[in-house]
Amino acid sequence: MQCNIDRRGRTARIVTGTLVEAVGMGLLAWWFLGGPPWTIWPALGCIAGGNFAIIEGAIGWCAVRAMGFRTPL
Repeated sequence: MQCNIDRRGRTARIVTGTLVEAVGMGLLAWWFLGGPPWTIWPALGCIAGGNFAIIEGAIGWCAVRAMGFRTPL
């Protein structure tokens, strides 16, 4: 995969991924502590999506840009 985002885009993806990951961990903790049973699925989705965004930022590659869409960062 060829690098297709600059430093600003990489930083934005890492920060966004970290925030989404934190939300996922919060939902997971809520589920673990007796919250509604449906909270496990959004928690796992947030954790997976956050990990993907962090990896995109770390390697400098954006899946949306690779599909041909222009992104502002």
